[in-house]
Amino acid sequence: MEDEKREDGRLLRGRRTREAVLEAAVALASVHGLEGLTFGRLAEHLGASKSGLFTHWKDKEQLQLDAIGWARRQWTAQIMEPALRAPAGLRRVFALHEARLAFYANGVLPGGCFFLAAQTEFDDRPGPVRARMVESLHDWLAFIRSLLDEAVALGELPDHLDTGQLAYEIDALGESAVVHSRLVGPEVTYTRARRAVLERLRGQATDPAVLPED
Repeated sequence: MEDEKREDGRLLRGRRTREAVLEAAVALASVHGLEGLTFGRLAEHLGASKSGLFTHWKDKEQLQLDAIGWARRQWTAQIMEPALRAPAGLRRVFALHEARLAFYANGVLPGGCFFLAAQTEFDDRPGPVRARMVESLHDWLAFIRSLLDEAVALGELPDHLDTGQLAYEIDALGESAVVHSRLVGPEVTYTRARRAVLERLRGQATDPAVLPED
């Protein structure tokens, strides 16, 4: 029994250490990119040894893949799940966009967005990391589209609407906010990014009154 407890304790400490490293890895990659996510830089940031990191990851590529997985987990918990607590339909779609903007505005990641940094870095570099990024983007766009399809089913959006196109536009407006907030300024950028999606949704809504006016 005591041996089992010690083993459980080691596993728990190992999992917590791994999670702390991945949290730091995603933050660093949002600034330096996945290629800039080296064991040396990560060890220096954490005040740990490189050899200790190698006990969890055999190479840089595996660290990159696990960082993507952790970033998806973070994105789900802080953006997708809060949006799902809003009423189904257009209010949920808009809540998703607002949650995304809040994630950026609150400075959760020092570089703003892990996914934008990684996508621009690996968009033309074939391999497992690019494949994982493609999967992540596909799943994200499919999620936005599923909320829009839900709004269509509820009669809040017209039946003829191309929800795939609208999902693309919503995502593009969210991505542009990351760069513009740093080059133009956060206050004006987030205000415009919020208004852009709100006006797009109100323009398509069968009853715009379900959405805020501004």
